[in-house]
Amino acid sequence: MVVEGAAGMNCEPESSDSMRTFGAMVQALREHAGLTREQLGKCVGYSKHTVASVELGRRMPDPAFVEKAEEATGNTGAVRSAAAHLARQPGLAAWFRQWARLERVAITLYTYECRLIPGLLQTEAYARTLFTNQLPPLDDEQVEAQWAARAERQQLLRERPNTAFAFLLEEHLFRRRTGGAEVTRGLIDHVLKIAELRNAEIQVMPTVRETHAGLDGPMQLLETPENKWFGYCEGQRGGLLISDPKEVSVLQRRYASMRSQALPPEDSMSLLQRMRGEL
Repeated sequence: MVVEGAAGMNCEPESSDSMRTFGAMVQALREHAGLTREQLGKCVGYSKHTVASVELGRRMPDPAFVEKAEEATGNTGAVRSAAAHLARQPGLAAWFRQWARLERVAITLYTYECRLIPGLLQTEAYARTLFTNQLPPLDDEQVEAQWAARAERQQLLRERPNTAFAFLLEEHLFRRRTGGAEVTRGLIDHVLKIAELRNAEIQVMPTVRETHAGLDGPMQLLETPENKWFGYCEGQRGGLLISDPKEVSVLQRRYASMRSQALPPEDSMSLLQRMRGEL
């Protein structure tokens, strides 16, 4: 399974304590039943390598695996019971997990993005376009897992009405027409709808701009309920959580400058509406 960071970019899989505990229990039940991994794999319809991944806590078992493993190990109810306690942050890269935990409780969350539409704002069609163009290529199961993870994370926007969300997006992200005109129309409609939420503010940074405080790349900032600020910067294969107040202060000043350089929210929405009309 592939996983994502803040922007919805893919990276390596993560595990969790509950996944490792579940896997160890499956292994113990399998051995008690006198089955090899290959034999259990035949019972559940998976390869021995997949069984090994589950037992080592590297792969989240799907419902079919749980039911068939339950039957193969004696129908004691232990596998089903353990599966009910499985927990992780689905589809989130290991290096992103600490930020994701902070994101879930943040009272303020600022995002500047210049590479692609942030994961929190992506439509399904836009996201699937990214998945199908991913290198190395993803299989169908990975694509579905990626979208499920992204859709779940997007619930933050509506589940946390008291959190202030602000997004600074480069104009060229919409001009690029990722996925084609129809996908872009749907994306713009979605962003316009999100902008109507009382707790969300969206600004567009115009392509023609003589000064720009964000040329060092994308960034995120958040404020915790204790009013402590953190920063997060992400690249192609990893991310960096920033807690040093001096470094966070630099990002805050840059973000504040970009807010003044970008179009005001009302003008940003007008620009998006004009771009949609051009499609």
